[in-house]
Amino acid sequence: MDSGDTHDMEQAKSLSRSAFVMGYTGAVGKELVNELNKTKTFKKVILIGRRVVPLDVGPEFEQRVIDFEKLDEHKDAFKDLDAGFCCLGSYRAKVGVEGFLRTDRDYVLMSAQIAKDQGCDHFSIVSTMGSNKDSYFLYPKIKGEVEDNLSKMNFDRLSIYRPGFLITDHREEKRTLEKIVKVLMTPIIYFGPTLMSIPVETVAKAMVNNVVKPFAIKEIYENKAIHQMAKEC
Repeated sequence: MDSGDTHDMEQAKSLSRSAFVMGYTGAVGKELVNELNKTKTFKKVILIGRRVVPLDVGPEFEQRVIDFEKLDEHKDAFKDLDAGFCCLGSYRAKVGVEGFLRTDRDYVLMSAQIAKDQGCDHFSIVSTMGSNKDSYFLYPKIKGEVEDNLSKMNFDRLSIYRPGFLITDHREEKRTLEKIVKVLMTPIIYFGPTLMSIPVETVAKAMVNNVVKPFAIKEIYENKAIHQMAKEC
């Protein structure tokens, strides 16, 4: 960590800002909570989800259970929080197309708008490599549409992360196709680790390192840039 990175982190801590995390029980979300707990970047962190889960974190963390189908009834969960991290995502093979659209598009955009209205000025989201609202394929198309709609919400700062294949051994559900892809990609992961894949821990570190950086209106980080950002602190 160089002196500039140290200054950014210490300055961020001195501002006593607050944040929320959505999708904190998922692969990236879990690592993000671990990283936030380790760095103590925020004075308060609200973890927004469907259920309470066991966590070994500091007193600045609070779990808030909400019904995403009734988001308007849970606006207070987002009230006066400076920054938001969205790691929401579903496994399409498990929830189907409708479930995927509801979670990865509708819940994300509705939550983001409520957060913006409640005072959030910096919104960070985990999207995907190749996201494109004009794609013929559903997954990158929806991710691209979400990015486009978030851009139109006019957050003071919007950070979009487009990681490649996420490497993790801590999925709650079995993902057979994901395991097959991981095996097929082993040579690429070994010889070109920043090309198409990234450990979830690296994504989390990059998000925390970046949130303390000087102001930018909109920024998009592709897979290789996320790897680099994670090394900066």
